[in-house]
Amino acid sequence: MHGEYKVRGGKLVAVDVTAADGRIASAHVFGDFFLEPDEALEDLNAALRGMPTEATAAELAAAITDRLAGRPEPVQMIGFDAEAVAIAVRRALGHASSWEDLTFEVIPPVVLPPVMHVALDEVLPLEMVAGRRGPTFRLWDWDSPLVVIGSYQSLRNEIDPEGAARHGIGVVRRITGGGAMFMEQGNCITYSLVVPTSLVEGLSFEQAYAYLDDWVMGALAEIGVKARYVPLNDIASEQGKIGGAAQRRFAGGVLLHHVTMSYDIDAAKMGEVLRIGREKLSDKGTRSANKRVDPMRSQSGLARERIIDGFLDYFRARYDTAESTYTEDELARARQLVETKFGTEEWTARVP
Repeated sequence: MHGEYKVRGGKLVAVDVTAADGRIASAHVFGDFFLEPDEALEDLNAALRGMPTEATAAELAAAITDRLAGRPEPVQMIGFDAEAVAIAVRRALGHASSWEDLTFEVIPPVVLPPVMHVALDEVLPLEMVAGRRGPTFRLWDWDSPLVVIGSYQSLRNEIDPEGAARHGIGVVRRITGGGAMFMEQGNCITYSLVVPTSLVEGLSFEQAYAYLDDWVMGALAEIGVKARYVPLNDIASEQGKIGGAAQRRFAGGVLLHHVTMSYDIDAAKMGEVLRIGREKLSDKGTRSANKRVDPMRSQSGLARERIIDGFLDYFRARYDTAESTYTEDELARARQLVETKFGTEEWTARVP
Protein backbone atom coordinates (compact mmCIF):
# COMPACT_ATOMS: atom_id res chain seq x y z
CA MET A 1 0.00 0.00 0.00
CA HIS A 2 1.31 3.40 -1.00
CA GLY A 3 0.69 6.85 0.45
CA GLU A 4 2.04 10.34 -0.20
CA TYR A 5 1.87 13.73 1.46
CA LYS A 6 3.32 17.00 0.14
CA VAL A 7 4.30 19.31 2.98
CA ARG A 8 3.01 22.81 2.25
CA GLY A 9 6.13 24.85 1.51
CA GLY A 10 8.22 21.73 2.04
CA LYS A 11 8.97 18.36 0.51
CA LEU A 12 7.15 15.23 -0.66
CA VAL A 13 6.96 12.31 1.77
CA ALA A 14 5.97 8.88 0.46
CA VAL A 15 5.69 5.49 2.11
CA ASP A 16 5.06 1.90 1.07
CA VAL A 17 3.59 -0.29 3.81
CA THR A 18 2.37 -3.81 4.25
CA ALA A 19 0.07 -4.97 7.03
CA ALA A 20 -0.72 -8.23 8.77
CA ASP A 21 -2.96 -9.09 11.71
CA GLY A 22 -3.95 -5.47 12.26
CA ARG A 23 -0.39 -4.16 12.46
CA ILE A 24 2.12 -2.58 10.10
CA ALA A 25 4.45 -5.40 9.00
CA SER A 26 6.83 -3.29 6.92
CA ALA A 27 7.31 0.37 6.09
CA HIS A 28 9.64 2.10 3.66
CA VAL A 29 9.70 5.91 3.82
CA PHE A 30 11.13 7.88 0.89
CA GLY A 31 10.80 11.28 -0.82
CA ASP A 32 12.69 14.41 -1.85
CA PHE A 33 13.26 15.55 1.75
CA PHE A 34 16.59 15.86 3.58
CA LEU A 35 17.54 13.79 6.61
CA GLU A 36 20.63 13.85 8.80
CA PRO A 37 22.18 11.49 9.68
CA ASP A 38 21.45 9.14 6.81
CA GLU A 39 21.07 6.17 9.16
CA ALA A 40 17.99 7.78 10.72
CA LEU A 41 15.95 6.60 7.73
CA GLU A 42 15.99 3.07 9.09
CA ASP A 43 14.77 4.42 12.42
CA LEU A 44 11.83 6.03 10.64
CA ASN A 45 10.92 2.69 9.10
CA ALA A 46 11.49 0.78 12.33
CA ALA A 47 9.30 3.18 14.32
CA LEU A 48 6.35 2.31 12.10
CA ARG A 49 6.78 -1.47 12.14
CA GLY A 50 4.46 -3.11 14.62
CA MET A 51 2.19 -0.08 15.00
CA PRO A 52 -1.55 -0.81 14.83
CA THR A 53 -3.05 -0.15 11.42
CA GLU A 54 -5.76 1.86 13.22
CA ALA A 55 -3.21 4.12 14.95
CA THR A 56 -3.98 7.80 14.62
CA ALA A 57 -1.65 10.24 12.92
CA ALA A 58 -0.74 11.62 16.35
CA GLU A 59 0.14 8.15 17.63
CA LEU A 60 2.26 7.38 14.58
CA ALA A 61 4.06 10.73 14.84
CA ALA A 62 4.72 10.13 18.54
CA ALA A 63 6.24 6.73 17.80
CA ILE A 64 8.55 8.29 15.20
CA THR A 65 9.55 11.13 17.51
CA ASP A 66 10.29 8.75 20.39
CA ARG A 67 12.39 6.49 18.18
CA LEU A 68 14.45 9.36 16.79
CA ALA A 69 14.91 10.85 20.24
CA GLY A 70 16.60 7.64 21.30
CA ARG A 71 19.42 7.99 18.81
CA PRO A 72 22.82 9.02 20.21
CA GLU A 73 23.05 12.07 17.95
CA PRO A 74 20.36 14.67 17.06
CA VAL A 75 18.30 14.00 13.96
CA GLN A 76 17.50 16.80 11.52
CA MET A 77 14.37 16.39 9.38
CA ILE A 78 14.56 19.08 6.70
CA GLY A 79 11.50 19.82 4.58
CA PHE A 80 9.31 17.37 6.48
CA ASP A 81 8.52 16.14 9.99
CA ALA A 82 7.10 13.19 11.89
CA GLU A 83 3.54 14.40 11.28
CA ALA A 84 4.10 14.39 7.51
CA VAL A 85 5.28 10.78 7.63
CA ALA A 86 2.27 9.86 9.76
CA ILE A 87 -0.16 11.42 7.28
CA ALA A 88 1.46 9.54 4.39
CA VAL A 89 1.11 6.29 6.35
CA ARG A 90 -2.54 6.98 7.14
CA ARG A 91 -3.17 7.60 3.45
CA ALA A 92 -1.43 4.36 2.54
CA LEU A 93 -3.64 2.49 5.00
CA GLY A 94 -6.79 4.07 3.56
CA HIS A 95 -7.65 6.17 6.60
CA ALA A 96 -6.80 9.50 4.97
CA SER A 97 -7.45 10.82 1.48
CA SER A 98 -5.62 13.15 -0.86
CA TRP A 99 -6.87 15.60 -3.47
CA GLU A 100 -6.11 12.98 -6.14
CA ASP A 101 -8.58 10.56 -4.52
CA LEU A 102 -11.52 12.94 -4.98
CA THR A 103 -13.72 14.05 -7.85
CA PHE A 104 -15.24 17.45 -7.14
CA GLU A 105 -18.71 18.49 -8.24
CA VAL A 106 -18.15 22.05 -9.50
CA ILE A 107 -21.04 24.52 -9.28
CA PRO A 108 -20.33 27.81 -11.10
CA PRO A 109 -21.89 31.03 -9.78
CA VAL A 110 -25.68 30.98 -9.51
CA VAL A 111 -27.35 34.26 -8.54
CA LEU A 112 -29.41 33.75 -5.38
CA PRO A 113 -30.32 35.86 -2.35
CA PRO A 114 -27.14 35.75 -0.25
CA VAL A 115 -29.00 34.20 2.69
CA MET A 116 -29.68 31.21 0.42
CA HIS A 117 -25.95 30.67 0.00
CA VAL A 118 -25.58 30.77 3.78
CA ALA A 119 -28.27 28.08 4.04
CA LEU A 120 -26.70 25.99 1.27
CA ASP A 121 -23.53 25.85 3.35
CA GLU A 122 -25.54 23.72 5.77
CA VAL A 123 -27.54 21.80 3.17
CA LEU A 124 -24.67 20.60 0.96
CA PRO A 125 -22.45 19.13 3.71
CA LEU A 126 -25.47 17.20 5.02
CA GLU A 127 -26.10 15.99 1.47
CA MET A 128 -22.57 14.63 1.42
CA VAL A 129 -23.04 12.99 4.82
CA ALA A 130 -26.17 11.29 3.44
CA GLY A 131 -24.26 10.09 0.37
CA ARG A 132 -26.37 12.07 -2.09
CA ARG A 133 -23.56 14.41 -3.15
CA GLY A 134 -19.80 14.10 -3.43
CA PRO A 135 -17.07 16.63 -2.61
CA THR A 136 -18.18 20.01 -3.91
CA PHE A 137 -16.56 23.25 -4.99
CA ARG A 138 -18.96 26.12 -5.58
CA LEU A 139 -18.80 29.85 -6.13
CA TRP A 140 -21.42 32.20 -4.75
CA ASP A 141 -23.21 35.02 -6.54
CA TRP A 142 -25.98 37.15 -5.10
CA ASP A 143 -28.54 39.80 -5.92
CA SER A 144 -28.72 41.97 -2.79
CA PRO A 145 -26.47 43.32 -0.02
CA LEU A 146 -25.97 41.47 3.23
CA VAL A 147 -23.60 41.29 6.17
CA VAL A 148 -22.87 37.70 7.16
CA ILE A 149 -21.56 37.51 10.72
CA GLY A 150 -19.68 34.61 12.28
CA SER A 151 -21.48 32.01 14.33
CA TYR A 152 -20.03 33.29 17.61
CA GLN A 153 -19.92 37.03 17.00
CA SER A 154 -22.03 39.44 19.02
CA LEU A 155 -24.65 41.08 16.79
CA ARG A 156 -24.62 44.24 18.89
CA ASN A 157 -20.83 44.44 18.92
CA GLU A 158 -20.39 43.87 15.17
CA ILE A 159 -23.22 45.80 13.55
CA ASP A 160 -24.22 49.46 13.69
CA PRO A 161 -28.01 49.14 13.25
CA GLU A 162 -28.43 52.74 12.11
CA GLY A 163 -25.75 52.36 9.44
CA ALA A 164 -27.20 49.05 8.27
CA ALA A 165 -30.71 50.52 8.06
CA ARG A 166 -29.47 53.64 6.28
CA HIS A 167 -27.85 51.56 3.55
CA GLY A 168 -30.56 48.90 3.43
CA ILE A 169 -28.23 46.09 4.40
CA GLY A 170 -29.54 43.08 6.31
CA VAL A 171 -27.66 40.78 8.66
CA VAL A 172 -27.49 36.98 8.73
CA ARG A 173 -25.52 34.67 11.01
CA ARG A 174 -23.70 31.75 9.37
CA ILE A 175 -22.77 28.35 10.84
CA THR A 176 -19.00 28.91 10.85
CA GLY A 177 -16.89 31.05 13.14
CA GLY A 178 -14.70 33.95 12.11
CA GLY A 179 -15.46 37.54 11.26
CA ALA A 180 -18.11 39.47 9.37
CA MET A 181 -18.48 39.33 5.58
CA PHE A 182 -19.59 42.63 4.02
CA MET A 183 -21.32 41.55 0.81
CA GLU A 184 -22.74 43.82 -1.87
CA GLN A 185 -23.36 42.81 -5.46
CA GLY A 186 -20.03 42.39 -7.22
CA ASN A 187 -17.86 43.51 -4.31
CA CYS A 188 -16.24 40.22 -3.33
CA ILE A 189 -15.63 36.63 -4.39
CA THR A 190 -16.82 33.81 -2.15
CA TYR A 191 -16.39 30.08 -2.59
CA SER A 192 -17.22 27.00 -0.55
CA LEU A 193 -15.51 23.62 -0.43
CA VAL A 194 -17.27 20.56 0.98
CA VAL A 195 -14.76 17.74 1.51
CA PRO A 196 -14.32 14.59 3.59
CA THR A 197 -12.46 15.31 6.81
CA SER A 198 -10.09 12.52 5.78
CA LEU A 199 -8.56 15.08 3.40
CA VAL A 200 -7.13 16.97 6.38
CA GLU A 201 -6.38 13.87 8.46
CA GLY A 202 -3.45 14.50 10.77
CA LEU A 203 -3.37 18.26 10.16
CA SER A 204 -3.88 20.81 12.90
CA PHE A 205 -6.75 23.25 12.48
CA GLU A 206 -4.26 25.91 11.42
CA GLN A 207 -2.64 23.59 8.89
CA ALA A 208 -6.03 22.54 7.52
CA TYR A 209 -6.92 26.13 6.65
CA ALA A 210 -3.74 26.65 4.66
CA TYR A 211 -3.92 23.21 3.05
CA LEU A 212 -7.44 23.67 1.71
CA ASP A 213 -6.58 27.08 0.25
CA ASP A 214 -3.23 26.13 -1.26
CA TRP A 215 -4.84 25.91 -4.69
CA VAL A 216 -6.15 29.48 -4.54
CA MET A 217 -2.63 30.81 -3.98
CA GLY A 218 -1.77 29.43 -7.40
CA ALA A 219 -4.98 30.81 -8.88
CA LEU A 220 -4.22 34.27 -7.48
CA ALA A 221 -0.69 34.12 -8.87
CA GLU A 222 -2.17 33.41 -12.31
CA ILE A 223 -4.00 36.77 -12.20
CA GLY A 224 -0.96 38.65 -10.94
CA VAL A 225 -1.72 38.73 -7.20
CA LYS A 226 1.14 37.58 -4.97
CA ALA A 227 -0.69 36.11 -2.01
CA ARG A 228 0.30 34.29 1.16
CA TYR A 229 -1.53 32.64 4.02
CA VAL A 230 -1.44 34.40 7.39
CA PRO A 231 -2.44 32.17 10.32
CA LEU A 232 -5.01 31.45 11.44
CA ASN A 233 -7.30 32.11 8.49
CA ASP A 234 -6.31 35.20 6.49
CA ILE A 235 -5.21 35.49 2.86
CA ALA A 236 -2.98 38.52 2.33
CA SER A 237 -0.80 40.14 -0.31
CA GLU A 238 2.03 42.63 -0.23
CA GLN A 239 -0.58 45.41 -0.28
CA GLY A 240 -2.69 44.05 2.58
CA LYS A 241 -5.40 41.61 3.51
CA ILE A 242 -7.46 40.09 0.69
CA GLY A 243 -9.83 37.83 2.59
CA GLY A 244 -10.42 35.18 5.20
CA ALA A 245 -11.55 31.60 5.61
CA ALA A 246 -13.85 29.75 8.01
CA GLN A 247 -14.62 26.09 8.65
CA ARG A 248 -17.21 23.79 10.20
CA ARG A 249 -16.86 20.06 10.77
CA PHE A 250 -19.97 17.89 10.60
CA ALA A 251 -20.64 14.54 12.25
CA GLY A 252 -20.30 11.95 9.53
CA GLY A 253 -16.83 12.95 8.39
CA VAL A 254 -17.55 16.06 6.30
CA LEU A 255 -15.89 19.47 6.46
CA LEU A 256 -17.14 22.81 5.14
CA HIS A 257 -14.47 25.36 4.24
CA HIS A 258 -15.40 28.71 2.74
CA VAL A 259 -13.52 31.86 1.83
CA THR A 260 -14.51 35.44 1.06
CA MET A 261 -12.05 37.71 -0.76
CA SER A 262 -12.68 41.36 -1.47
CA TYR A 263 -12.86 42.56 -5.05
CA ASP A 264 -14.12 46.15 -4.87
CA ILE A 265 -15.26 46.98 -1.34
CA ASP A 266 -16.89 50.33 -0.55
CA ALA A 267 -14.74 50.77 2.55
CA ALA A 268 -16.52 53.94 3.71
CA LYS A 269 -19.91 52.21 3.65
CA MET A 270 -18.48 49.13 5.30
CA GLY A 271 -17.15 51.34 8.08
CA GLU A 272 -20.64 52.77 8.66
CA VAL A 273 -22.25 49.32 8.87
CA LEU A 274 -19.60 47.32 10.75
CA ARG A 275 -18.22 48.23 14.13
CA ILE A 276 -14.53 47.50 13.58
CA GLY A 277 -12.77 48.44 16.78
CA ARG A 278 -9.15 49.16 17.56
CA GLU A 279 -8.72 45.86 19.40
CA LYS A 280 -9.55 43.89 16.26
CA LEU A 281 -7.20 46.02 14.20
CA SER A 282 -4.40 45.92 16.76
CA ASP A 283 -2.54 43.06 15.06
CA LYS A 284 -3.32 44.14 11.48
CA GLY A 285 -0.80 46.96 11.26
CA THR A 286 -3.35 49.69 10.54
CA ARG A 287 -5.58 52.12 12.40
CA SER A 288 -8.16 52.48 9.68
CA ALA A 289 -10.77 49.91 8.67
CA ASN A 290 -10.66 51.46 5.20
CA LYS A 291 -7.11 50.17 4.78
CA ARG A 292 -7.62 46.67 6.15
CA VAL A 293 -8.83 44.96 2.99
CA ASP A 294 -7.03 45.38 -0.31
CA PRO A 295 -9.37 44.62 -3.24
CA MET A 296 -8.23 42.25 -5.97
CA ARG A 297 -9.45 44.70 -8.57
CA SER A 298 -6.70 47.21 -7.77
CA GLN A 299 -4.02 44.52 -7.92
CA SER A 300 -5.11 42.52 -10.95
CA GLY A 301 -6.88 45.11 -13.12
CA LEU A 302 -9.31 42.35 -14.11
CA ALA A 303 -13.10 42.28 -14.07
CA ARG A 304 -14.60 40.19 -11.30
CA GLU A 305 -16.05 37.76 -13.85
CA ARG A 306 -12.60 37.20 -15.34
CA ILE A 307 -11.18 36.38 -11.92
CA ILE A 308 -14.02 33.95 -11.18
CA ASP A 309 -13.51 32.25 -14.54
CA GLY A 310 -9.80 32.05 -13.79
CA PHE A 311 -10.47 30.43 -10.43
CA LEU A 312 -12.76 27.86 -12.04
CA ASP A 313 -10.29 27.08 -14.81
CA TYR A 314 -7.44 26.69 -12.34
CA PHE A 315 -9.43 24.41 -10.04
CA ARG A 316 -10.62 22.24 -12.93
CA ALA A 317 -7.09 21.93 -14.29
CA ARG A 318 -5.63 20.96 -10.91
CA TYR A 319 -8.22 18.42 -9.72
CA ASP A 320 -10.65 15.85 -11.09
CA THR A 321 -13.98 17.61 -11.52
CA ALA A 322 -17.50 17.12 -12.86
CA GLU A 323 -19.93 19.91 -13.68
CA SER A 324 -22.93 20.19 -11.38
CA THR A 325 -25.66 22.50 -10.14
CA TYR A 326 -28.06 22.72 -7.21
CA THR A 327 -30.93 20.26 -7.21
CA GLU A 328 -34.50 21.40 -6.67
CA ASP A 329 -34.55 19.44 -3.42
CA GLU A 330 -31.41 21.20 -2.17
CA LEU A 331 -32.84 24.61 -3.00
CA ALA A 332 -36.14 23.72 -1.32
CA ARG A 333 -34.35 22.69 1.87
CA ALA A 334 -32.25 25.84 1.77
CA ARG A 335 -35.42 27.95 1.49
CA GLN A 336 -36.89 26.07 4.45
CA LEU A 337 -33.74 26.78 6.50
CA VAL A 338 -34.03 30.46 5.63
CA GLU A 339 -37.59 30.47 6.98
CA THR A 340 -36.91 28.43 10.10
CA LYS A 341 -33.35 29.39 11.00
CA PHE A 342 -31.21 31.82 9.05
CA GLY A 343 -33.96 34.34 8.43
CA THR A 344 -35.13 34.40 12.04
CA GLU A 345 -34.30 36.93 14.72
CA GLU A 346 -33.78 34.11 17.19
CA TRP A 347 -30.85 32.72 15.18
CA THR A 348 -29.37 36.02 14.04
CA ALA A 349 -29.38 37.45 17.58
CA ARG A 350 -28.46 34.25 19.37
CA VAL A 351 -25.34 36.08 20.55
CA PRO A 352 -26.89 39.51 21.22
